[in-house]
Amino acid sequence: MNEKNRKGRKRALAVLAFAVLFLIGAGIFIIGESKKIKDVEVGEETEEAVTSVFQPVEETQLETEEQLQPEYISPVDFSALSQENSDIVDWIRIPDTPVDYPIVQTTDNEKYLHTDFYGNKSAAGAIFLDYESDSALEGRHNILYGHHMKNGSMFKAIVKYKDEKYFQEHPFFTIYTPEKEIKIKVISAYYGEPKAEMRQTHFSSEAEFDNFVKKITEKCTFALPLEAPIDSLYTLITCSYEFPDARTFVIGAAVDENDQIIYRQQP
Repeated sequence: MNEKNRKGRKRALAVLAFAVLFLIGAGIFIIGESKKIKDVEVGEETEEAVTSVFQPVEETQLETEEQLQPEYISPVDFSALSQENSDIVDWIRIPDTPVDYPIVQTTDNEKYLHTDFYGNKSAAGAIFLDYESDSALEGRHNILYGHHMKNGSMFKAIVKYKDEKYFQEHPFFTIYTPEKEIKIKVISAYYGEPKAEMRQTHFSSEAEFDNFVKKITEKCTFALPLEAPIDSLYTLITCSYEFPDARTFVIGAAVDENDQIIYRQQP
């Protein structure tokens, strides 16, 4: 092989080697860039997938919780009423009667016998909660008092519950608190002496309370039978005139959204 051919061959091999190195480098670059793009795409797709999975679940949970526990908005403006009288605690409404009044509570049972809601002296007084009862009406025995007025105001209307027909045709009344609405079913109504036992609000055991409920409800000949123990009792009291110093007692139990009496959950 002459010198000229030898030099030509070396030059061709050098060009070939350069081409191979270039292609290898380009390949590495392409593979590297491809890997980067692939990683980014996977990352974005994964993030979107996570978002699409969790957002609807969270929204569904919130909607479900709102459906199960809707926000309570009282029909009574307790904020405005408290500006008039800070003793206000609740509100009572009995359908088909004039009973649609604020309920007040103080440290004794004397003030609102002759003082109206606005602090004025009044023979009619105001509807008031026994000072030993729980203001949120979450106690065992929640007792409300009101005068029996000749003009039909205050608690005169509740004496009608002593009539069995009226008792059956007007089974419900409602008490509103700032936090909840309590629908109550009348389970017993009668007249009797104003004995101290009717003011009992605290009980040492569930058994003692259950015996108390049985004792004071069975005095009514047409009382509704209770199928199981209840947690709370609501008693409305006013003057009665069957004999001197008589009282009318209207006793009720809370009901659920289906108007069924709420019984105590058994362990």
